Amino acid sequence: MNPYADERIEPVYAPNIPAITGIVLAGGESRRMGGVNKALLRIAGLTMIERVVTALQQVFPEIIVVTNHPEDFRFLNLPMFPDIRSGCGSLGGLYTGLKRCRGDFGFLVGCDMPFLDPAPIRFMTERVNDHDVVIPRIGEHLEPLHAIYSIRCIPHIEGLLDRGDLKIIDILDQVDVFEISETDLRCFDENLRFVVNLNTRAELEEARRVFRDSPIT
Repeated sequence: MNPYADERIEPVYAPNIPAITGIVLAGGESRRMGGVNKALLRIAGLTMIERVVTALQQVFPEIIVVTNHPEDFRFLNLPMFPDIRSGCGSLGGLYTGLKRCRGDFGFLVGCDMPFLDPAPIRFMTERVNDHDVVIPRIGEHLEPLHAIYSIRCIPHIEGLLDRGDLKIIDILDQVDVFEISETDLRCFDENLRFVVNLNTRAELEEARRVFRDSPIT
């Protein structure tokens, strides 16, 4: 049980799966998307955040949303929490998520990842063991917004926040990290769409085209 979490009903976790909570970040100003709330933009009939939540619900018994605008997402009927430390970007969202989740781990994603796929997420959960972070590596880059974090990361995150260092990636040299290889990830999708987040109108229209041509439910 997460000693940092608020007291709530303990979710029931499946055998052999660590106590992992899905954490959805629903913040940001979406400047490149024209200032709209991109989580609420629709692709093939569902909002982007609904697509994210639907994928997570196939893996995790608890999902929480980190947002400073809960009124926008009440239709999801999920627990929602504002930033504990405001203005700290994704690192601040991860901090809030790990402090509020009931599990010992949190799987962190953005609200703008409509291709999120339960299969690679399950693959990652099976490799948690005693690691503090399980994270995909694609080429030279790690994917911090498609990664699993232990609540043991919380003190390290607090240190970064105190120093004004807001890069999630900077906690990785302080904790035990297990990397998921690109080769393993491409077994699920050769195009690796499940780690893609949408930032621009052009990317949104391309995602809509993909769903029209090859529906993903």
